[in-house]
Parts: sequence; structure tokens; C-alpha cells
Amino acid sequence: MHTETLDITSGSDEVVLDLTSECERVLRDSGVGEGLLNVFVPHATAGIAIIETGAGSDDDLLTALGDLLPADDRWKHAHGSRGHGRTHVMPAIVPPHATVPVVGGRIALGTWQSICLVDLNVDNPERQVRISVVEG
Repeated sequence: MHTETLDITSGSDEVVLDLTSECERVLRDSGVGEGLLNVFVPHATAGIAIIETGAGSDDDLLTALGDLLPADDRWKHAHGSRGHGRTHVMPAIVPPHATVPVVGGRIALGTWQSICLVDLNVDNPERQVRISVVEG
């Protein structure tokens, strides 16, 4: 198994950050031709999504999460910025991990799919992402 940890600064806005090129680099460095690539974010307020980016779907995801999890005062977990508690609920909707097949030395994503970090937590812009490749 080959694992790398990335340090990511997500900024002070809610974001969907495309990690696909970093995942491809880690896969190349691993030398694995067939197996699985796992992406994991060890934070209680971030998730990993496989989604189309650049055509508005990433913004649509943030809008949908805003509709499902409004940034208001309804949340019992209530420290930090207004609505911070919703960021602790978000990983139940956008999980903190994704696993994709590796076939022929490439990540077997669909044509428009990208691996993305989803971060609604504007109070903590520093994230780690662990990318592991398992030969199989």
C-alpha cells in the first residue's frame, strides 16, 4: 500500500476543490497498475465527493447543501460562525471518503467525474487529505 497526506488550504469560503490531479500523481508515484485508490479527509466537517466540476455542478452542490443544511441558528452544535453545526452534519450526506478502481494504471473515473474535497467550514481552512493506493 502507498499513502500520501496532502495539506490543503481551502480558504474562507465554502468550496468544492478538485483533487483529481493530485490523486493521479499519487497513483503514478505508487506504481500500482490494478487496485483501489481511496481518498479520506480526517475532519468532522469536510467530505469527499465524486462529481462533475467546471460546468456548474460544483456550485450546484454547494447550493443544494445550503438548502439542505441552512447556515442559521437551528443547530445544537453552536460554536464558531453562524450555522457551524451544519458542517458537522454534512459528512453524513457527503462522506469523508471515496474509493475508486485503478485499472491499467489509471483512476477509473467516468468521463466527467472528478474527485473533490467538499468543505463548508469557513472557520478552519487547513485540511489534510489522505490518498491511499492498494494493489489488487
